[in-house]
Amino acid sequence: MTDLSIRPPKPSLLGRLGRGRPLGNFAGPIGVGLVGIAVLVAIFAPLLAPFDPNQQFAGLRLAAPGTAGHLLGTDELSRDILSRAIYGTRISLLVGFASVAMGASIGIVLGILAGMTKGVTDTLIMRACDILLAYPGILLGIIAVAVLGAGLTSVCIAVAFVNIPVFARLTRASVLRERELDYVKAAIVQGAGRWRIMTRHLLPNSIGSVVTQLSAAAGHAILLEASLSFVGLGVQPPTASWGSMLSKSREYLGIAPLYAIVPGLLLLILVLGLNFLSDAMQKALNPASKKR
Repeated sequence: MTDLSIRPPKPSLLGRLGRGRPLGNFAGPIGVGLVGIAVLVAIFAPLLAPFDPNQQFAGLRLAAPGTAGHLLGTDELSRDILSRAIYGTRISLLVGFASVAMGASIGIVLGILAGMTKGVTDTLIMRACDILLAYPGILLGIIAVAVLGAGLTSVCIAVAFVNIPVFARLTRASVLRERELDYVKAAIVQGAGRWRIMTRHLLPNSIGSVVTQLSAAAGHAILLEASLSFVGLGVQPPTASWGSMLSKSREYLGIAPLYAIVPGLLLLILVLGLNFLSDAMQKALNPASKKR
């Protein structure tokens, strides 16, 4: 009897990344470099920060840069700005990566279910996603934090909640496209169950488009965390956060401009690096994008 098993036409995810050479274009090295530096800064924050981020220095309120060893000066509570900016990297990366991981995991599962089942299940999942996407992310984040309470865990859950419909719709679109290909039809003819088709065929071949969204989603998550912290609903004091630093620095722009410039610039660099990385991965995993 002829074996109808047809291997998925696409190479593995790692294979596509390798052949696409994401580091071989302009965006790749910059994105990897910026994100890599941010990760190293977050890991080695205790070694890089000259002072404890919450330590107060009597008589040095809003001190000028370079005063008493404070390279970027101090804030309104006499805390070292450089140290707090360095520790703020940890909060941004933690919220960005953890919330995207949670949101993507749930969204992928919902997207595969919607794409495979169709019917009532598909309609309910997609209409729920449409409702969530109809509201701005910051509004959903505020509602979620208001229900769960302010804090790091609540912010991660709130940002993950915002990412669920994005990954659900993206995964569903990929599944609907893949399920019409010959290798899926061959698996059905051989009697493969729905679970096997979903895990062995559809998921591996639909994950490419989801992976390219991860970096971009992490950038959006970091901006959302900063926005929530800016309005006082994110990470609570005295924990260092770029969003809270930007919020507090508004009253002292004329006296201590670095208080606002430093966290704002770091936020810009990190999000820019994630967007560059997403663009490089898109070119590596989607051959059609290289022709544009």
